[in-house]
Amino acid sequence: MSANTASVPARPVSPGDALRPRARTAVVVILGLLVALGPFTTDLYLPAFPAVQAAFATSDVAIQLTLSATVIGFALGQLVVGPLSDRFGRRVPLLVATSLHVLACLGAAMAPSIGVLAALRLLQGIGAAGGGVVASAMVRDLFHGHRLVRTLANMGLVIGAAPILAPLIGSQLLAVLDWRGLFVCLAIYGAAALVLASVGIGETRTTTARASSVHATARARYRAVLRDPVFVGAAIVGAMQGAGLFAYLAVSPFLLQGTYGLSPQQYGFVFASNSVGVVLGAQLAARVMRRIGPQWILVGTISAQLLSAVALLTTMLYPAPLVAVIVPLCVFMTACGFTFPCVQVLGLLHHGEEAGTAASLLGAGNFGLAAIVPLIVGLLGAAAASSIGIVATIGAVCAAAALLLLVRPRTVPPIA
Repeated sequence: MSANTASVPARPVSPGDALRPRARTAVVVILGLLVALGPFTTDLYLPAFPAVQAAFATSDVAIQLTLSATVIGFALGQLVVGPLSDRFGRRVPLLVATSLHVLACLGAAMAPSIGVLAALRLLQGIGAAGGGVVASAMVRDLFHGHRLVRTLANMGLVIGAAPILAPLIGSQLLAVLDWRGLFVCLAIYGAAALVLASVGIGETRTTTARASSVHATARARYRAVLRDPVFVGAAIVGAMQGAGLFAYLAVSPFLLQGTYGLSPQQYGFVFASNSVGVVLGAQLAARVMRRIGPQWILVGTISAQLLSAVALLTTMLYPAPLVAVIVPLCVFMTACGFTFPCVQVLGLLHHGEEAGTAASLLGAGNFGLAAIVPLIVGLLGAAAASSIGIVATIGAVCAAAALLLLVRPRTVPPIA
C-alpha cells in the first residue's frame, strides 16, 4: 500500500448502506409515511371546517381551537417521545404513540361535541408526534454525509408537501364522505403505518449505542443540542416558516371558500398548485446542496418569503383579485419547499448522539409556535389574505435575524 493510499482515511459507512437498495427504499418510504402522519392529522379536515362549524353550531374561534389543540399535542408529544427514543430505542415509543393516534382518530369520528372533538384532536397530535420525531431520528441513525442529506431532503419533501396535499385529499373525500369519515380515513392511515413500521423497520438505536452515549440523561441531551447556535438558529428559521405556513392553512379555507367563493374541490386544486412548488423546491434543494451549503440556500428562500409576504400585505390597501393572492402564496410555498430540507440538515447533521432530542425540538418549536397562529389570524381576520401577510412578514424577519446572528452562514462547515 502506497503512502498516499495509507494517508487517506476510510469513508464512514452508514448502517443504512448495508441495506439492499430495495430494502433501503422500503425503509425510506415507511419513514416518509410516518413523517406525513402528523401533517395529515392536522390538515386533512381543513376543508371540512365549515361543515364542522355547522354540525356543532359553533363559532369560527371554536373551530380554530380544534386546530390549535392538534398542533399543541403534536408539539408536546415530540418533546416526550424524542428523548424517550434516545434513551430506550426508537421502536417502542413509535409503536405506542402511533397506536394512541389510531384510537384518538376513531374517537374523533364519534365526538358528540366540539369540546370532546378538541380533546381528541389533542390526543391525535400527541400520537402522531411519535411518527414524525422517531422517523427523523431513524434517518439520522441510518445515514451519514451526503446520503443523509438526500434522505433528509426526501423527508423535507414529505414535511412540506403533506400539509398541502392533505387538504386536497380531504376536499376530494368530502365529495363522498362527511367530516366524521375523514377521521375514519385517518385511523386507517395510522393503522397501516403502524403495521408497516412494526414489520418493516427494525431498531435503529442499538443497545450498544444507547449504553455508550456520552449524554446519559435527557437534560444532558437537551443541553448538548441547545448549546449549538447553528441548531438553535435552524430551529428558529423552521419555526418562523411554520408560523407563515400555518397562517396559510388556517386562513385559506375561509379566504378561498368564503371570500372568493371557491367550492371545496376548487379549494383543493388551489392547494394542489402550491404542492407542486413545494415538491419542486424540496427536490431541487437536495441537488443544490451538493454544491451549495444549506445555510446559503436559506438566505435565498427567506428573501423570497419576505417578498411574497409583503405582497400579501398590500391586499390591506385594495380589494385584490384572486390571482393577486394565489401568486404570492405559490412563491411562499415554493420557498418553503426549499427551506424544509435545509432546516432538517442543519439541525440533525451534527447531532447523531441525540438525534431524537434534536428532532423533537425542531418539531416542537415549529408546531408549538404554530399552535397560537390560528388564534392570531382569527383576531386579525380569519378570511383576510393580509392576516397571512402579517404573520409571514414577521416570521421572515425573525428567520433572517436567526440565520445571520446564530447560524452565521460563513462559519458553517461543509458537509463531508
